[in-house]
Amino acid sequence: MSDNEQPQGISGQIPLPPAGGARGGRTASVSDAASSEGDSPPPTPPASGRGDSERTCVVSGRKASRDNLIRLALAPDGTVHPDVRAKAPGRGAWIGVDRATLEEAITKGKLAKALSRTFKHAVQVPADLADQIEKALERAALDRLGLEARAGDLLTGSERIIDAARKGTVELLVHARDAAADGTRKLDQALRVGLGAEGEDLRGLVIPASRAILSMALGRENVVHLALVAPAAAARVSQALGRWREFIGRDDGP
Repeated sequence: MSDNEQPQGISGQIPLPPAGGARGGRTASVSDAASSEGDSPPPTPPASGRGDSERTCVVSGRKASRDNLIRLALAPDGTVHPDVRAKAPGRGAWIGVDRATLEEAITKGKLAKALSRTFKHAVQVPADLADQIEKALERAALDRLGLEARAGDLLTGSERIIDAARKGTVELLVHARDAAADGTRKLDQALRVGLGAEGEDLRGLVIPASRAILSMALGRENVVHLALVAPAAAARVSQALGRWREFIGRDDGP
């Protein structure tokens, strides 16, 4: 079966990762858009195209945009491996469940059976597939942040972010998981002021990366908070971060 075909699912209804937030929502992202994880930030995605192409999750049986799913590629030796950027050649299948659900499907042999039906022959599912996927999603999200930083669409430094937020130019506000509560509150408040949303629960997105990891990813010192100031960049980052957070089971705020 090719990637364009839609195999039957094997379990119940499981929520699939969202394409991204909205500017007026609980976190400060401006729009839904398809991701593009190449060597440089692409132009704003069109309203239709790659992101509108649906695939079916082989675990839950639910359909979603391929940009909200995770591709599993089939190696020549019959082993499947994560292809989170959906660029590996050859045949593939798609999943859209969180880590806990995937691990259960692996343990019970349900994933192997579903993939065998999809590929029409037996496949090998690595015991650490969930670990591989989580690491790949983390790497893709951090790479995306690095690309946007090099493109000049990302701000760091609390004072710079507060200034931009109060002017209403911050499209997506992100906090490291170990950011101090006081600093986070100040930036969140500046965001609400700039968007005319005082009194609402609008706040930045806390991600599963520490300040040390963010600093290494961006090649800058002491990155605790960051802000995206271009709508298209914010949409790309929101999509990459969303897939990562959804997979590890963290789809809430701080």
